Amino acid sequence: MPLQTYVQTVARTLHEEMRRDERVVVLGEDVGKRGGVFLATEGLYEAFGPDRVIDTPLSEAAIIGAAVGMAVHGLRPVAEIQFADYVFPGFDQLVSQVAKLRYRSGGAFSAPMVVRMPAGGGVKGGHHHSQNPETHFVHTPGLQVVYPSTPSDARGCLKTAVRGDDPVVFMEPKRLYRALKEDVPDDPDQLVPVGRAVRRREGGEVVLVSYGGSMAETLQAADALAAQGIGADVIDLRWLMPWDEALVLERVAAVGRVVLVSEAPHSVGMMSEVAATIAEEALDLLEAPPLRVSGFDTPYPYAQDRAYLPGRNRILHAVQQVLDY
Repeated sequence: MPLQTYVQTVARTLHEEMRRDERVVVLGEDVGKRGGVFLATEGLYEAFGPDRVIDTPLSEAAIIGAAVGMAVHGLRPVAEIQFADYVFPGFDQLVSQVAKLRYRSGGAFSAPMVVRMPAGGGVKGGHHHSQNPETHFVHTPGLQVVYPSTPSDARGCLKTAVRGDDPVVFMEPKRLYRALKEDVPDDPDQLVPVGRAVRRREGGEVVLVSYGGSMAETLQAADALAAQGIGADVIDLRWLMPWDEALVLERVAAVGRVVLVSEAPHSVGMMSEVAATIAEEALDLLEAPPLRVSGFDTPYPYAQDRAYLPGRNRILHAVQQVLDY
């Protein structure tokens, strides 16, 4: 199994899927000869040419609009939005057209397409290069949303997304692009099932739930807790829509204490939904209220980039709160 970074795995996976299925095309700003600003499409132009690796104008509405047209006519486009923050000029295309196509056509049409977007902070990008807009898409019926945290999961989730018949918003934590390397399986058909979370640690004192970039800090917190003799059960959601309610509820019911970690703004975020579901389904089994550790309800800052993120110490403080409740 080759040792690869997250972004290398994305490029390799796209290459494999394009070689496997000639209907798969890639489009976006600078995805061609340059290989994307993060090199997530490196080598694709040389391998597949300009008809399948398409450099587009600087227009997110055009990128997503062209992708849905391709999808309706039998292709499987993978559209790249250079930063998640820039998706909003194409937001109407995505939520008003792409997400509703199957429903409004009574199943006559579908949009088998993937919209990739690097997201999240921790790279000193400020408020136009650091946002986590996943809640907008989770709240839109008709879209699947996935936010993997490891190279292996990026590979398995991306293959699932490309091969599926529904539109997928595929978010990638850019601060982890080159922050870790992993032995990535060679199996070309190793897929991550839609809506399936994964347990990354086992423990009996508290459940930590996270996804995307925040999984790195969540695992650091779990290691620190283990050094104190406190066992943390760690769940990586991976898929946000649909999300793995069954696994989360099973572990929370068994343990009774849960801390929910996400770097998105605090109010009405993905973890608000998870907390509400836990309260509805497992309230009598809780030893303490679900506690969220998140970003703040402010524009993402320049000067306090790392302070905005739910770092290890903030997670540990929340764990202490639920243990002391």
